[in-house]
Amino acid sequence: MMELIFLGTGGAHPTLERSTTCICLVKDGEVLMFDAGEGAQIPYLKSGLGWNKKMKIFVTHLHGDHCIGILGFLQTMTLQNRTEPIEIYGPEGIEEFIAANTKVMSFGLSFPVLITSVNEGLVVNEGKYEVRACEAKHSVPTFSFVFQEKEKPGTFYPEKATALGVPKGELWHKLQQGEEVIIENKSIKPSEVMGPNVSGKKIGISGDTRPIKKLEVFFKNCDYLVFDSTFSDELKQKAIESCHSTAKEAATFAKNAGVKNLILTHFSARYKNENVLLEEAKAIHDSVIAANDQLKVEIE
Repeated sequence: MMELIFLGTGGAHPTLERSTTCICLVKDGEVLMFDAGEGAQIPYLKSGLGWNKKMKIFVTHLHGDHCIGILGFLQTMTLQNRTEPIEIYGPEGIEEFIAANTKVMSFGLSFPVLITSVNEGLVVNEGKYEVRACEAKHSVPTFSFVFQEKEKPGTFYPEKATALGVPKGELWHKLQQGEEVIIENKSIKPSEVMGPNVSGKKIGISGDTRPIKKLEVFFKNCDYLVFDSTFSDELKQKAIESCHSTAKEAATFAKNAGVKNLILTHFSARYKNENVLLEEAKAIHDSVIAANDQLKVEIE
């Protein structure tokens, strides 16, 4: 099981109810953080995720409400005696931004920080998942990200393994992990005791953007899509001018892209209640929720 945890769901500046953008995807004990607005370590502390987990941070763009929080986050983790490395991925300038600020503030780090400038395409390729980037449309260079789980083994049928003479235990485990085993000089393939592979989950994070066709292709058939919903439809012109999206546009975009579940976020501080945005989106897409700080979404 995976979990999406929303640490910040506000727009350009924090409010009493919402921190600036920060979203964590937790998988197998690893934290994949998407953006870290100012003060990100505070909602992270509230989430109880822990300071020494394996972690990657993906920065959509270098506006303060999406990246300034990295600095305090790194310092707090040092004060918490973190030892695990952190990988940071972001647009050109991310390495200079972090290096310059850590130098000026003169704080040492207790752990390695590995920084990579991203381009479109494959960003991370791990054993069980990959992360890809696509250029978005915002007022500064911006990337949207897709997390894609790799195919998982299908159902294991013990009766088939037993019939083929495979004893219960380590050899069953190997077959379930996709490895062939040898029994009395005979090779037993996983396909002989397993059902077809199961497609992994696809999760999209838009960052700040207009709902462009290129991203529609990129986010095609996402199981979950977290999308910029800064404004209501009555402020569509403002959304266009500032290179953001409305909740109605987000829902139309998600429907056209075949997205199963849409999560609205990055709400302008003018909205004390997100219901107006949620209702606009629900009129178009069948499965929509509006994120709040500390919202946890289980992904099975």
